[in-house]
Amino acid sequence: MAGRRRKNGGASAGEGAAEAVLPADLELQDLYGAFAAHGLDDEDLDDAAVLVPPVKLPAEQELAEQAKAVPMFGYALALARWAAPHRTVDEFGDLVEEDRGPAARLLGLAPAEGEVPEEAEVEALRAWSLACDLDLVELGTTKDGEHVAVPGPDLEPAELGDPDTVLELWLTAAGIVRELAVEADSLPEEEAGEEAEEGGEPAPEEGGEEDEDGLNEVEEARDAAAELLDEALQVLYETTAFADPGNETVPLGVLAALLVVPEGEEPSEELLGDITDVMVALDPMLGDLAELGLLDYRPIDPELFDEEEGEEPVVGEAPLDEEESARFGLVRLTPLGQYGIRQWLLEDGYDAPLVGDLAQGDAAELLRGVCESANVLPEEELRVWVAGREPVPAARELLAAARGDDAYGPLRRMLCVSALNLLGAEAEPAVREVLDDPELGGSARAWLSALGATDVPVPDRTMALWTVVDTFAAQLLDSGGDAALLRELVTDLPVKGDPAAWFGELWRVDHPYTADVLEAIGELHTDRAVAKEARKAAFKARSKG
Repeated sequence: MAGRRRKNGGASAGEGAAEAVLPADLELQDLYGAFAAHGLDDEDLDDAAVLVPPVKLPAEQELAEQAKAVPMFGYALALARWAAPHRTVDEFGDLVEEDRGPAARLLGLAPAEGEVPEEAEVEALRAWSLACDLDLVELGTTKDGEHVAVPGPDLEPAELGDPDTVLELWLTAAGIVRELAVEADSLPEEEAGEEAEEGGEPAPEEGGEEDEDGLNEVEEARDAAAELLDEALQVLYETTAFADPGNETVPLGVLAALLVVPEGEEPSEELLGDITDVMVALDPMLGDLAELGLLDYRPIDPELFDEEEGEEPVVGEAPLDEEESARFGLVRLTPLGQYGIRQWLLEDGYDAPLVGDLAQGDAAELLRGVCESANVLPEEELRVWVAGREPVPAARELLAAARGDDAYGPLRRMLCVSALNLLGAEAEPAVREVLDDPELGGSARAWLSALGATDVPVPDRTMALWTVVDTFAAQLLDSGGDAALLRELVTDLPVKGDPAAWFGELWRVDHPYTADVLEAIGELHTDRAVAKEARKAAFKARSKG
């Protein structure tokens, strides 16, 4: 699948504090549209890091149960069992004519009595084809030359719900459907019309240059459709990762806009037409994927098309209410869909983490992992780690791991406070134990005060100034250079009527980020006098080293 890329310079232990890699504040707009927004060319893309946001997935047993509940997958299992001990097939491995009706009845696609509709037989043949593709049935020839099918070795463990077997089979099926969805919808319109003959076979080819051009055109169309579908699936993966529970459904027009409109731009009239084209192209492909449970999909209402004039529906021309908007298509990536796309990304060599991956070790491993990972949701990792832990021992472990004057020290301390907030008031005894710690005391006092404690001692001047630098450094790291956010933080600094005196104290603070913090204040503070004093103080801080 196509990966989305983001610049990530990295830092080694030998680099300065200001060079530290920051945890990505992952927003969808940072992930999507990075090419257009930042003007990366092909050479830049080769050096850019690919970021895939972490996702939450159910346990594999639950995913396997969901896979078995997918009708088409269930049909394939049922027909494979029906083939026991063996069943006669034609030379192509398809069900013989007299078995097609019974197969449709077995699957509940046709009534027990009476005529079997043709579409029911077609659906049964599709399910049988899938069973063959998954090796749930194996094909062979008897000594008498009869073509037969027998159940394959994976059928029994799949029926028993073995998660590894079921998910491997489902993922194979999903890959097949993904490829077929592209094949079915990649032909140019005029080529597709030529294939509308009985049986769906293409018109005979006559050879020559024109035929070769036609084949090239079909191949190009297929590649374009495959690329579009991959992009759409990854955008769905990203939006689902960031969505609040219950809000994972995406209007098809929004999905198309994310694929078409460059980040930060409003769609022009021309782009609205492109959005519509993408919606129309995705509609049948997403419908195919929904059949195997990757998606929940409400297709575009066919009544939106003006059949008389052959016009396509155009989105964005006027505000729509919720129901009218839904007629343009709604799509939701299912947990199975997340699982499948993640597996495809892993197969292609991308890092596609799960929420909680960094929360499996001790507090030191947790904080270090969150600091050093570019694609991480810090709050989620902290939440997984604290779940089920005793508050006081957990708080002690976190506070011990937060100490240190390395490049990530300020960030670890900020994450520690966030984790303490998740532990709640029961962590108070452990926090009180570090009130006099030179690195943790200031944050501990602030946390207790926010908790409502009234007996918190005022920190001495040295601790107070050190905490100011440390807190601002953490925000400087965490924001990734967001000037608007940093400017807001700068304006809240306790610079009174005598900035020269305040900065005269601050530049002497023994903290690895003192000069960086002062330089940031000098660049961002809106008060010229304050900014000037900050820059002077930054120069002194650099000089003293």
